[in-house]
Amino acid sequence: QLLEAKASLSLAQTQHVLQLQQAKAQMHDMVPKSQYEQLQTSLREEQRKAQWLQENLRRQAEQAGRQLARTQEGHEQLLQAAAERAEGLERDLRSAEAALVEKAARLKDVEAQLSGNARSRLLIEDLHEGNRELAKALRVAELKQKCTEERNQSLEEQVSALKQLIGEITPASLS
Repeated sequence: QLLEAKASLSLAQTQHVLQLQQAKAQMHDMVPKSQYEQLQTSLREEQRKAQWLQENLRRQAEQAGRQLARTQEGHEQLLQAAAERAEGLERDLRSAEAALVEKAARLKDVEAQLSGNARSRLLIEDLHEGNRELAKALRVAELKQKCTEERNQSLEEQVSALKQLIGEITPASLS
């Protein structure tokens, strides 16, 4: 559209200049000087308008070009980021597949060891029971520690109160 408008403007200017030249040639002897000057002024005004339109079209074309370049650059960056992300996802997928294969092999080894060793199961059950008992003992010990801490806090408060009381009594008894 911009190019069409520019071409149309250029054609109109050329036609206008030709018409004015023809009019000048014809009117040189026929047109009064005041009318000739008026036409000259009109011509200059039209030329200024045409120049302004050309400049405006040029600026719009430059702006559109810059905007198109920015848009294209943004699309290229998005495309590159998407490609990099796809490559990263493919690497992650391969790593996950390799890890799954390795874990499946380990699991088969563990299953083979556990299924072939009934004694290990009994030991594991004993360990679980021992862990439960240790957990209970740990909870009891934590409760005792909490009670002890609360008693210590109370005793520290009492010691602090006694120190303050002694501090108040000592000057009174000395005097």
